[in-house]
Amino acid sequence: MREIVIVGGGYAGFYTAWGLQKTLRKGEARVTVVDPRPYMTYQPFLPEVTAGSIEARHAAVSMRRHLRSTRLIAGSVTKISNADRTVTVRPASGADYDLPYDTLVVTAGAVTRTFPIPGLEQHAIGLKHVEEAVAIRDRLMTAFDQAASLPPGAERRKLLTVTFVGGGFSGVEGFGELLSLATAMLKSYPELSFDDLSFHLVEARGRILPEVGDKPGAWVVRSLERRGAHVHLNTQLVSTEDGHVVLSSGEEFDSGLIVWTAGNASNPVVHNHTDLPVDERGLLVVRADLRVGTDSEPVPEVWAAGDDAAVPDLASPIPGAHTVPNAQHAVRQGKRLAKNIAASLHGGRIRNYRHSSLGVVATLGLGRGIFQYKSIVIKGLPAWLMHRGYHVLAVPTWERKVRVLTVWLTAALYGRDLVSLASVQHPRDAFVTSGRPQGSGESRVSDHMAG
Repeated sequence: MREIVIVGGGYAGFYTAWGLQKTLRKGEARVTVVDPRPYMTYQPFLPEVTAGSIEARHAAVSMRRHLRSTRLIAGSVTKISNADRTVTVRPASGADYDLPYDTLVVTAGAVTRTFPIPGLEQHAIGLKHVEEAVAIRDRLMTAFDQAASLPPGAERRKLLTVTFVGGGFSGVEGFGELLSLATAMLKSYPELSFDDLSFHLVEARGRILPEVGDKPGAWVVRSLERRGAHVHLNTQLVSTEDGHVVLSSGEEFDSGLIVWTAGNASNPVVHNHTDLPVDERGLLVVRADLRVGTDSEPVPEVWAAGDDAAVPDLASPIPGAHTVPNAQHAVRQGKRLAKNIAASLHGGRIRNYRHSSLGVVATLGLGRGIFQYKSIVIKGLPAWLMHRGYHVLAVPTWERKVRVLTVWLTAALYGRDLVSLASVQHPRDAFVTSGRPQGSGESRVSDHMAG
């Protein structure tokens, strides 16, 4: 039986495995997915998770539930040695080991790109995983509870100051959704006012949302500013030590919540720990049919897709262009990968990956959005409805579609769920605290036993 190993269970990896289990004959090959998480994260839903518009679990698709005939290994690949036809796996527990393969699929996914900024590692949080989105929401809601019991002043102001660094899709959508949540929460906190909120979006370039045109991008900036946000363009984060934000423009302020969304970097295993060909950006060199290598020098039985693959964009009028690293391409590349791998095993035709963009759509908060397809631009509520419609169709499995729709309909009738469960991040605190003596040790224990 052939061994097909898929490195990474993100969009491209999940859809490749899902497609292979539908097309491969029984006993023809064993498909193995190696990923530290037991689920595929549908990242376009993360901004809505931060706002409580979607339950966290509904943005995660269980691999064990849907990849029933696929072997799943909970671990990370730390090295790819194509010369030996093995990948080195670091499991969740236990020693590293080598996993052999006949066919390799690299869909490891990108990692968050960071810089050596003082205080960043200690105080910032990313927005790439479900756990981070939940933590952002819970921290904001906990900050509201704490601020409501404080008098006006520096401490209250810091608690209600939110800073997003990075003006790409992830940053702008997360920023807009969290601003929408904070504004809505004020109705439940009569002790606080809109003037207590301070939301900052920091972008190093002169514009946000590079995937849309200049005019739509400028409209988004104006829209956020009308809602009370501060958008800092051509500005870099200099320091965030002790939660004190210092910007390259000279502005300084204290911020209780700092979210880092300033781009992605190539996965270290692809960039530094493989003998497969990579380009100057650390991405795998990939042909149009998603095989690793060049047209003249393909690497046998090695395929790649997603954020770590430099896939030629055959639909682009620009010579030498590559597909942009987004969900739209990763999903479709995964589907094409499954078909091409099956075709290579069955002696069928291997086809090139070609996909013309369907346009870009972003949510900017409840009832607000923007959509652009070529010269067509739609703003406001219609774009927001298009965003929800597209993504509920795009999220894999009918089970997830129904769950998401149910939450949206419930929220439309009863509003957002404003319960914070920040304590789940430290589940033993209550247990440990309850066991500590409150007064005299022996008498306290005796009282507890008597009760």
